[in-house]
Amino acid sequence: MISQGQENADNQRSILKVLETDRLILRWLSTDDAEFILELLNEPSFLRFIGDKGVRTLEDARDYVLNGPVDMYNRLGFGLYLTELKDGGVPIGICGLIRRDALEDVDIGFAFLPRFWAKGYAYESASAVMAYGKSAFGLKRIVAVTMPDNHSSIKVLEKLGFKFEQMVRLSLGAPEIKLFAHDENVQRQKGGQ
Repeated sequence: MISQGQENADNQRSILKVLETDRLILRWLSTDDAEFILELLNEPSFLRFIGDKGVRTLEDARDYVLNGPVDMYNRLGFGLYLTELKDGGVPIGICGLIRRDALEDVDIGFAFLPRFWAKGYAYESASAVMAYGKSAFGLKRIVAVTMPDNHSSIKVLEKLGFKFEQMVRLSLGAPEIKLFAHDENVQRQKGGQ
């Protein structure tokens, strides 16, 4: 028997759903996801490859969700989405589109808990997000940024068709990171030659 609370949680998740793949559901983040966000943002791999967002408490995690993804949904219609397993609704990571002041183009970002690495989830979710960005928002060019030594993410980006373009800094004094781009116009030109 399903409890009323579980039914409400399932209904809430379905209202927030943006994308569905064979194995995953991508949905808007809400403050109900604070516990998961707290865990993900404090993973050593997240801190090393993405950076310290200063999220140390559940309240910090709620603020992160509201001031980051939820604000971006309201302003732009897209943002980072919670990525969960279709089977059981287990949250495994985040994947989505981000609009950063420091970049000319919208970029794709993803991060997963290490126990869900090497299972194809990053590729599966990022492929769906890219297709969604193109169809729903008309994005012809999507970029991605990563630390130079984040070989796993670079491998996923290359599999998705991204090409390295240049080293960039997201802010003054920030470390140099790699900028990759997936440009539909460039790929169409190469395919037509």
